[in-house]
Amino acid sequence: MSVELSDFDTSHYLDNEEVIAEYLSQVLADGDPDELLLAIGNIAKARGMTKIANDSGLGRESLYKVFAPGAKPRFETVMKVMRALGVELQARPAGSGK
Repeated sequence: MSVELSDFDTSHYLDNEEVIAEYLSQVLADGDPDELLLAIGNIAKARGMTKIANDSGLGRESLYKVFAPGAKPRFETVMKVMRALGVELQARPAGSGK
């Protein structure tokens, strides 16, 4: 008897604002820029790449390239996508616990 496994897709679980915020907060806390780009890409996929492309002013194909492993997108591009996602980044003092 063989068992068929499917790939795990994080975007299937990013179904509300609180989950998305917690996911992004954990990735930011880890401090890995590649993981951050992957996370933003997962959130964009969960919201719909076509919608995010339209809202950000970027092409859909470009979005996939921006969040591909090893990509080095410009900060401006990442911020356009973050705004299109409705996600806001905030700074706070280190060790504030909140």
